[in-house]
Amino acid sequence: MPTCTLHPLPYQPDPAIYFARLRQAPGAILLDSARPGAERGRFDLLSAWPVQQLQAQPGEDGRAFLTRLRQGLVQLGHAQLPDDSELPFAGGLIGYLSYDFGRRLEQLPSLAIDDLGLPDAQLGLYAWALVSDHQCATSQLVFHPSLASQERERLISLFEGDDNSANGSFELLAPMAGDLQPAQYKAAFDQVQRYIQAGDCYQINLTQRFRAPCQGDPWHAYQALRKACPTPFSGYQQLADGSALLSFSPERFIRVSQRQVETRPIKGTRPRASDPVEDAYNAEQLRHSPKDRSENLMIVDLLRNDLGRTCEIGSVKVPELFSLESYPNVHHLVSSITGRLASNKDALDLIGDSFPGGSITGAPKIRAMQIIDELEPTRRTLYCGSLLYVDVRGEMDSSIAIRSLLVRRGQACCWGGGAVVADSEWQAEYEESIAKVRVLMETLQGL
Repeated sequence: MPTCTLHPLPYQPDPAIYFARLRQAPGAILLDSARPGAERGRFDLLSAWPVQQLQAQPGEDGRAFLTRLRQGLVQLGHAQLPDDSELPFAGGLIGYLSYDFGRRLEQLPSLAIDDLGLPDAQLGLYAWALVSDHQCATSQLVFHPSLASQERERLISLFEGDDNSANGSFELLAPMAGDLQPAQYKAAFDQVQRYIQAGDCYQINLTQRFRAPCQGDPWHAYQALRKACPTPFSGYQQLADGSALLSFSPERFIRVSQRQVETRPIKGTRPRASDPVEDAYNAEQLRHSPKDRSENLMIVDLLRNDLGRTCEIGSVKVPELFSLESYPNVHHLVSSITGRLASNKDALDLIGDSFPGGSITGAPKIRAMQIIDELEPTRRTLYCGSLLYVDVRGEMDSSIAIRSLLVRRGQACCWGGGAVVADSEWQAEYEESIAKVRVLMETLQGL
């Protein structure tokens, strides 16, 4: 079987050192673990100049698009890494699926306004990547066998030569503000409660959008936000029209490694506090909260069902339940569901059967998505979608794109939401939606 070629570079714990050299190139994308040394913070992956860009077309069925992605991987060609390599990527697809890609997989209404016009999906097919392994303290270029020798030499020269990239600036032209007034949020919350009482649903992830006019270089904003909010599933994607996706997600969607599957839903949140005693109290209150544990368990059950559609019968397990994970702005409850892909399924089948992630919809999933479309006035676009890679060996890792921003058409947008259940209080849910993105908004406003 053809084998990828590896070329070592000086190790850089901060991927910005290398990504700055190509961030304005066609298809430039960075998947950034942002927490070297932390669990699930081992690898950074970046690339540009894709062989092909694959974008969901108007009216295209979601599974038909996933088939086109699969065909792209076949076109690039199967390859393996050297036997002693643990790197996660041997060439393949990198990009995003927006939350609204779910409309192409399920029957949903079209009530929410699409005022940002972001394509539902865009992934590049890449024949090379630069991968940093923070556990082994290495940075290496990975060349798929199909990549021409002159292109390999160009890339080696680019990363071994002097860095001539310029650092831009970024600023908001007004403070970020929510699209919903508290009374409007309460009205949506009350409607969710009526649906719960009527038996339509058990839980709805209700979200509000914040935005502000802006100008400047989104990459400068990304670097500042990364410093303020390092998270293991961060990412930056430059789009051809000048738009940029900036993500600081703590949440894995699905990982596939040697056909083993893992998803790690987050459900349950408390704000961090500057006082250590208060902060520890908030963490312990979350850890033992019956309401938050119940919310988390609902989503665990939903995801067990989602994974069961693509995994071997009897292989789906819950090895971790209600673990506490802490980030600069919030504490979270996190669980883990694992399985093994059925012999006739692959990572893209898993996406088709599980997208979007149940932790950001509610339960039952399809009805929750219908209610979200009715009650949220605008489409979520990137928010609650996914940044992901799928390589030619079938390996995949993907995020739930929470704590994410879209810089597009002269404005910066971010979203915050939370799970509404029968015993939720609207003021607490409203405040939680702000707490989740406060560090992002305050950092941008301080630039």
